[in-house]
Amino acid sequence: MFEIDEETVSKAIIDFIDEYTEKAGRRKVVIGLSGGVDSSLVAKLATLALGSENVYTVFLPDVSTPLEEFEDSRMIAKTLEVDYKAIDLSPMIHSITNVCGEMDEVVLGNIKARLRMVFLYQMANSMNALVCGTSNKTEILLGYYTKYGDGGSDFMPIGDLYKTQVYKLAKYLEIPEKIIQKPPTAGLWKGQTDENELGMPYEKIDSILYWIERKAGIEAISEKTGIEKKEVERIYEMVEKTEHKRRFPPIPKIGFRTVGIDWRFPLKL
Repeated sequence: MFEIDEETVSKAIIDFIDEYTEKAGRRKVVIGLSGGVDSSLVAKLATLALGSENVYTVFLPDVSTPLEEFEDSRMIAKTLEVDYKAIDLSPMIHSITNVCGEMDEVVLGNIKARLRMVFLYQMANSMNALVCGTSNKTEILLGYYTKYGDGGSDFMPIGDLYKTQVYKLAKYLEIPEKIIQKPPTAGLWKGQTDENELGMPYEKIDSILYWIERKAGIEAISEKTGIEKKEVERIYEMVEKTEHKRRFPPIPKIGFRTVGIDWRFPLKL
């Protein structure tokens, strides 16, 4: 179901990065390097497309970030021979909580993700670079990211790869096994892991999303995957309820052409 031709896919993404940055007139990219498989794979692909001298990585931890992430992000940057910078967000997060008061971990986690976006764009703006996103297709379809946070980037090279396909491509491009094997996490609060939060392994989630993409009904998906109907419904609802994250903010139709409705870019003279 999730088999890919790794050579063909990697070439397509490398060519995409090369062409997109060339058309944008910005041959440098900034990547938030977490030490996880997604950002490590994106950094490797960007390096193959643009050369290590044009890839800038930044690690954005806070007090809840596991020490392992420090070590792994540095290891990836050193392996790829790319520029690496670490910025501790803890003082800024502390200032925000002092002003706003106590909040639950999800609300605070979204603030952390948006702070990371601020620093990625500060760095990109300073060097006339693009922010290269690290979200995969599974996260995008589930809405499992922060709006205007880790969802905020100029382009997403692995945005059409399910998480299971990310692992296959990472193995093919020789991302260290240590990175591939560790549990995925956004690192926004202590003990957080993707699969615990989502309540299902990525392999099962992807099999549901695969059939949703092909417009199969809930009962049909349950039969095809062997996953309980209520679990299929739960994933289906996640996709449905997070549609707003995948769309331009809606605008009421008033003028001759309206952005997001019938205004088409780029203009062709």
